[in-house]
Amino acid sequence: MIIPAIRTFLLASLLTIPLTATARNNSPNVPKKHNEATVAQLQAEMASGKLTSVELTKEYIARIAGLDQDGPGVNAVIELNPDALEMARTADALRRRGVILGPLHGIPVLVKDNVDTGDMMQTTAGSFALLGRPALQDSTVAANLRAGGAVILGKTNLSEWANFRSFESVSGWSGRGGQTNNPYGINRNPCGSSSGSGAAASANFAAVSFGTETDGSIVCPANASGVVGLKPTVGLTSRAGIVPISHTQDTFGPHGRTVADAAVALGVVQSRSFDGRDPATAGVPLGWQGRFTRPTNIPTEYTQFLNKHGLQGARLGVTRVGLNGFDPFVPTPAAVLEQFEAAIQAMADAGANIIDLDAAGFTFPSADGEFLVLCFEFRDDLKAYFATRAGVPMAHKTLTDAIAFNNNHAKAEMPFFNQDIWDLCDSLAPGPDDPQPAFGGMTYNQALAIDKNAGVNGIDAALTQFHLDAVVSATDNPAWSTDLIFGDHFIFGTSGLAAPPGYPIVQVPAGMVFGAPLGVSFFGTAFSEPTLIKLASGFEAVTQVRKHNLPTFAQTVPFDHIAGTTLTPPNARNMQPAESRNPAASAGKRQSGKETRRPHHL
Repeated sequence: MIIPAIRTFLLASLLTIPLTATARNNSPNVPKKHNEATVAQLQAEMASGKLTSVELTKEYIARIAGLDQDGPGVNAVIELNPDALEMARTADALRRRGVILGPLHGIPVLVKDNVDTGDMMQTTAGSFALLGRPALQDSTVAANLRAGGAVILGKTNLSEWANFRSFESVSGWSGRGGQTNNPYGINRNPCGSSSGSGAAASANFAAVSFGTETDGSIVCPANASGVVGLKPTVGLTSRAGIVPISHTQDTFGPHGRTVADAAVALGVVQSRSFDGRDPATAGVPLGWQGRFTRPTNIPTEYTQFLNKHGLQGARLGVTRVGLNGFDPFVPTPAAVLEQFEAAIQAMADAGANIIDLDAAGFTFPSADGEFLVLCFEFRDDLKAYFATRAGVPMAHKTLTDAIAFNNNHAKAEMPFFNQDIWDLCDSLAPGPDDPQPAFGGMTYNQALAIDKNAGVNGIDAALTQFHLDAVVSATDNPAWSTDLIFGDHFIFGTSGLAAPPGYPIVQVPAGMVFGAPLGVSFFGTAFSEPTLIKLASGFEAVTQVRKHNLPTFAQTVPFDHIAGTTLTPPNARNMQPAESRNPAASAGKRQSGKETRRPHHL
């Protein structure tokens, strides 16, 4: 095994790009040639011979060196793949022979650090508890990427353990990876748990990146970092070899700068048949027997559903769930409401029929069983995952052991927040029909039934009752300032409408609030990705929010109206010149006759 520091050195030496080089976004050391380039555009350049996979891979690594590890310090990438250049060379060699393995052939991609790759990279979920020997084999999705010719460039940082350790967690922070920052404003939070995936796609560190979602972990980072997030139906992409939370709700999907790129990526990583390592790929989420089955007509690729006129004639049910928590008379919430209403108007102007579900009296049932379902499944699913690992502290261990590891390594693992969620999950009674005192005596099976109702009488009921193509809502509040002391400032999120039933979402940038992105989500029933891609691409075509609002890597957002006045030194009519009072103190502090000192401790 090659330790991470040596791996990084070897890769940097190969590229002759030191990872410690000082570089800024406007520096010539940071490549920009292919910023915002789509997968289709990159493939066209490689097909014409204008670009090679090796050249593109080097470009992305140079951007990561200059903007992620240095410069503004996005800190989205937790590890680079020492095999990346070799994978790119192989892709180029195959192309020269006329062999193209798929639409991501030769395209560099990043995957979240809770996804097993059977190579020299670590899979740690951001925790030192899984640091050591790499995973023994590829996750199914990583294997699909390799089979499709993609270049797995590296792993992205995340909210440790996919944000399922503490009620007071800080999104984007992990013990191993530190704090991921937002490309639109380094002081802003990237949301989580797929924080690095969303931020990396936004910052052009790869063509596309991949994250996981249980409830919001793909779409919230997409919202915060101004990219498209596609959360697939549970079972469409395999979870085999992915550090779990819940076999009922976990899924794996892409972040892309366009709907087209997300659609391409989904077609490559999806399971096209039953994966014996993940029963949900049969189409029946565990615990939901009989809810729905996997259709026989699932597409093998999704770009065929892209349609710039996709909103024409569509019936969209709009809900403002969560937005009601905003005070419309306070400037920031007012701006959020204004941007959302502008997005809905853009849909109407593009030919969509807008049905106001709230005004019609439709109420989405509360998924009150969700947390118990997640907590109950996490304990056993994590143990099963630990059994697949070797040469790491948690190999063949349990949640109880992981809790003890954190307690014994609290300085590294718990400097800012605790593990109260883990303590709660570990205390649950073992049986699915055992009453759980911490949840008011509810049982796991009762919680599953509540969540099933949330799907049947939520999205499904709205689609049927109002003859809708999709439900639309704001995704989340704009990115808050990262606060490692007090934690996240999360006001609302709507991913919970689709999370308990395992339904898909496509999140698309929709506006800007004081320099921070705001997105909308299109929700559908199981395996309705083709419809959602059609609608989302139609919305993207008529709004082009991302195209006109690229990341600035500003240190703070907002970045205007914050400097205040410029102070003028006091009049020193009756004082000796500073030089005559203390010449030594003045040496080197004047440039071209201009005083550079400023008052302090005022």
